[in-house]
Amino acid sequence: MALIVQKFGGTSVANPEKIKAVAARVMGYSRQGHKVVVVLSAMAGETNRLISLATEVQEQPDTREMDVLLSSGEQVTVALFAMAVKAAGQEAVSLLGDQVKIITDTMHTKARIKSIDTEPITRHLAAGKIVVVAGFQGVTDDLDITTLGRGGSDTTAVALAAALKADQCEIYTDVEGVYTTDPNICSSARKIDRISYDEMLELASLGAKVLDIRSVGFAKRYKVPVHVRSTFTEAVGTLVVEEDKDMESMLVSGVTYNKNEARITLSKVQDVPGVASKIFTPISDAGIVVDMIIQNTRAGEMTDMTFTVPRTDYKKAMSIVQDIVAEIGAGDVTGSEQIAKVSIVGVGMRNHSGIATTMFRILAEEGINIQMISTSEIKVSCVIDEKYTELAVRSLHDGFGLHQTGQSV
Repeated sequence: MALIVQKFGGTSVANPEKIKAVAARVMGYSRQGHKVVVVLSAMAGETNRLISLATEVQEQPDTREMDVLLSSGEQVTVALFAMAVKAAGQEAVSLLGDQVKIITDTMHTKARIKSIDTEPITRHLAAGKIVVVAGFQGVTDDLDITTLGRGGSDTTAVALAAALKADQCEIYTDVEGVYTTDPNICSSARKIDRISYDEMLELASLGAKVLDIRSVGFAKRYKVPVHVRSTFTEAVGTLVVEEDKDMESMLVSGVTYNKNEARITLSKVQDVPGVASKIFTPISDAGIVVDMIIQNTRAGEMTDMTFTVPRTDYKKAMSIVQDIVAEIGAGDVTGSEQIAKVSIVGVGMRNHSGIATTMFRILAEEGINIQMISTSEIKVSCVIDEKYTELAVRSLHDGFGLHQTGQSV
């Protein structure tokens, strides 16, 4: 018998019929004697509907009230799920973020988990109940409702698994696991059987949508094995685990892309100490994540500085930067929302040279210009024109042999 945390996303619980089907699947584990904690997202499309309602009432919705509104989506699904289990003759109880006491910081709409009180869950498990927890939400020390941002239900599930010292954490989605790239744009994409935490962290940070990056961070920190699998089949999915020696034999494990990117360039910035801090501190204070940064030296102790931000934060970031242009003595500010980032990831890069060169050659052969480059031990990312995204992904995927079980470079 095991303690299992299972998370089901919005497409898995999109309507009452699917909720009943998921409930039946979970009850099967319970009948085998396992203790099961289920984490649910809102029904598919519900969060977007609530956001649309908010913007009809307030152009820039108050973040505290937004969290109160958005948290209602998960409240609906956990209640319906518990009803479905009870209708089928088993015991279940639904718990919201404040009932579990998932304590977060005060950054509304992007809150981070500080602690979890597992006592309510263990008490109900001991009574033989399936415990159904609302994903994506928590509560501050002052009892204000918070949400964890897009993908936050994954984080809820892995954090609960860590806190409960669960034997398994299963993330159910509408795909059968983690693929070498997006199968929607590359028909030769393959499912990966095992992937390291570090590789999954890079893939998640670079645009892969299978797992939320914070959930992978929790999994790595607390060594929680995560099994990504499909709601709609019994097939074995992808295990996200600690790195092993066999993983290093794969030079590149995956290709990913992110179209939620925008570029901002400040020209003729004074090349003196403290300027970068003056630019990026206000951006950070506004909760905007800066990704790639490039600084180019110009004549006359001047420099050009280019960086990327999420496209959803582009207008806010541009407004902030324009406000401090005079203060830092910059020339002008330009930007573009028509860019994308394509990346290759693999722990095998640590011990092999020429991977970046191969990537650049593949893109050049397709006539794709590289605007920015960023690297780490296990990834190389390039900013390109958005219109070439799909071509770049397919070319890199096949160029690195990811459509085969082996690779050649």
